[in-house]
Amino acid sequence: MADRVYPSTKQATNGTATATNTSFPATKAQLYGASRPLYRPQPNRHRRSCCCSCCLWTTIAILILLAAIAGAILYVLYRPHRPTFAVSSLKVSTLNITSASKLITNINLNVEAKNPNKKLVYSYDPTTISITTSEDIDIGDGSFGSFVHGTKNTTLLKAAITSSNQELDDTSAGKLKTALKTKNGLPLKIKLETKVKAKMGALKTPKLKIMVTCEGVKVTVPKGKSATTASTSNAKCKVDLKLKIWKWTF
Repeated sequence: MADRVYPSTKQATNGTATATNTSFPATKAQLYGASRPLYRPQPNRHRRSCCCSCCLWTTIAILILLAAIAGAILYVLYRPHRPTFAVSSLKVSTLNITSASKLITNINLNVEAKNPNKKLVYSYDPTTISITTSEDIDIGDGSFGSFVHGTKNTTLLKAAITSSNQELDDTSAGKLKTALKTKNGLPLKIKLETKVKAKMGALKTPKLKIMVTCEGVKVTVPKGKSATTASTSNAKCKVDLKLKIWKWTF
């Protein structure tokens, strides 16, 4: 049986046969896959941030714990105590208000500073002194020089408190004139402010701000050229240490 021959779909031109190229339509995967970006998994930043925060707070907690342990050891070894202050005497030579509401003051102040520690030495910067009334009217200012406070030592500090032609407003001048006429005396408040560092053997602390407030002092106006001595029997001084850590003050 003879084979059948089927003619090609395209006739040959000029007696030459040409091959046909059959094309198929693109699939959806081919159409959308070319423009779609490759998927790349992103790192888990939230988990990494949490881990960093945990490590930071753990480190801070360990440092605080070590500082507390070191402080406890130092306290057991040295038994540190705050220094104490007391007003030993205050003499008023001049305390007068002129007709122009100007204050003239001349006061001699003596303060005793005690260091009760056996192994702790204090080093003080120059100390500023401010004397005011119970109503915060400024009477005068002065200062103590810097000094080193040895162990089990009492140091006498002397200063001259002056105010020359200090102008007062009418309200303050009126209140001060009335208070100076009272028989019980004018109550005064004494403020000392300085910086101190402690030395314990080879160890030294950074400088700390210290503020001393003394109340219970009463003065009377001197008559003539004789100075008057203030009453200091009821005077009490309070010592405040200001410890600053970063933005916090204790």
